[in-house]
Amino acid sequence: MNTLMNTIKYFFVITAELTVLFLGISTIVALILMYLPQEKIKIWMSNKGILGNFIGALFGSLTPFCACSTIPMTLGFLEIGVPFGATMSFVIASPLLNPIILAILLALMGLKVAITYFILVFGAAITFGVILERTGMSKLVKNVRIKGGGYTDDDEIPHAFKSKLKLSFIKAWGDFYGILGYLLIGVGLGAIIYGYLPEDLVLRYAGPDNFFAIPVAAIIGIPLYIRAETAIPIGLSLMQKGMSVGAVMALIIGGAGMAIPEMSMLAGIFKKKLVAAIVLVIFLTAVISGYVFNMI
Repeated sequence: MNTLMNTIKYFFVITAELTVLFLGISTIVALILMYLPQEKIKIWMSNKGILGNFIGALFGSLTPFCACSTIPMTLGFLEIGVPFGATMSFVIASPLLNPIILAILLALMGLKVAITYFILVFGAAITFGVILERTGMSKLVKNVRIKGGGYTDDDEIPHAFKSKLKLSFIKAWGDFYGILGYLLIGVGLGAIIYGYLPEDLVLRYAGPDNFFAIPVAAIIGIPLYIRAETAIPIGLSLMQKGMSVGAVMALIIGGAGMAIPEMSMLAGIFKKKLVAAIVLVIFLTAVISGYVFNMI
């Protein structure tokens, strides 16, 4: 009975925390984006060299977009001449880095984990963006047009701050409603793991002493359709049961970076070789980050 009560308590406490975080951070981000029209972002990303990659990764880390918004924006960047490498940095960073993910990591796993995660993934987005461009992957972009995504200069954005704030909250609520099912699934699975999964089993197969736990966790994460907001509560429960923080991070990055709908949409604008390269990039990011986390 105590285990059941602890499981239920865990579910409701974590759900309440994530709800407040998601709505609060999403509202702030949506409000900021109203003051940063996409056309200006595209101009900034058009800087040649690593500065363009930096801005692409930074914009990706600020935008809590799903695949339906990320993919049209990706093609829009390429169509107006944004460097391929900067666009790839955006593609890599967008699903893995946003204020909501960082806020959840901060609240549930601590400041050190959140900062380390940001540095590793942000650095990987810049590095692999540069590599993909310099290896000639830009020739693997299909000639396809997709419309939609995000705020543009032509959107009806109110002038008054209160109206902007209200619209930002409405958008945040819409985004929250869209991921609520995934969040509840993640917290529910996390609560079950927290309450009932034997600690010795986790330690045996995914503990700090198992060198192969990290690549295996990354491979397991890749085919899963799992958002970071779903994966983090699960990862927290696994950590509390003894799973190494590196394996947890590999699972989160592998799963969140390779959402099946996003890869399917990427296949519509990129050739198979480039999609495979992006899969490899996410896998390497997951594995490298996992081992770094375990070392520190």
